[in-house]
Amino acid sequence: MDDPAAEIRRAWKALAGAGHDAAVEDLLARHAEPHRRYHTAAHVMWVLRHVDDLLAAGYHPDSGQPIDRDVLIAAALFHDAIYDPASTTNEADSARLAVSRLRSLGWSDGRLGEVGELIEATAGHTASTAAACILLDADLAVLGADPDDYRDYVAGVRFEYSHVPEEQWRVGRAAVVRGFFERPNIFATPWMAERREQRARSNLAAEMRTLAGVRPRSPLD
Repeated sequence: MDDPAAEIRRAWKALAGAGHDAAVEDLLARHAEPHRRYHTAAHVMWVLRHVDDLLAAGYHPDSGQPIDRDVLIAAALFHDAIYDPASTTNEADSARLAVSRLRSLGWSDGRLGEVGELIEATAGHTASTAAACILLDADLAVLGADPDDYRDYVAGVRFEYSHVPEEQWRVGRAAVVRGFFERPNIFATPWMAERREQRARSNLAAEMRTLAGVRPRSPLD
């Protein structure tokens, strides 16, 4: 049986060792906040798993940039640590929290900076480094999930934005969905693109029809 909290604790202990339990318990408490429905510990668990899948698949970007697994795992753990649907600074705030927690472990400024940059990259989901390609694809993997799981994801996000009136939600959500659909490539890694690109486009198209009653324009049209 999946136990997101146990997986998160294991991932943190592998980074921090013994004696830093308060940080991970705080992280878990944040992901259990009552206004969350999708951005919970379960989401973090799946991002961690997808990161491991991509690394195990031997993803090697053309740039030849080195990939620090611990930096990636740290960014995955903290990327939604602070999540207020009414805020526009969640990623920056989460990055600052991550840096604070990791600095207490004695991490170098260089690694702390990379963690912060990775977390902030989840705001626009545009990758500029090899590590960002992996983290962002792991974060966006739900777009290419089975249709039922995709609908559960959308319902969860709608719950989190329950303070937004329906018409405003439909307009805003349609803009987000269209933005992903109109990208030449939703996923940055060949491994994820092969497995999830087409299903992601199908899911996004179906949601657009629900939101607006029209098929989203393809970048090839």
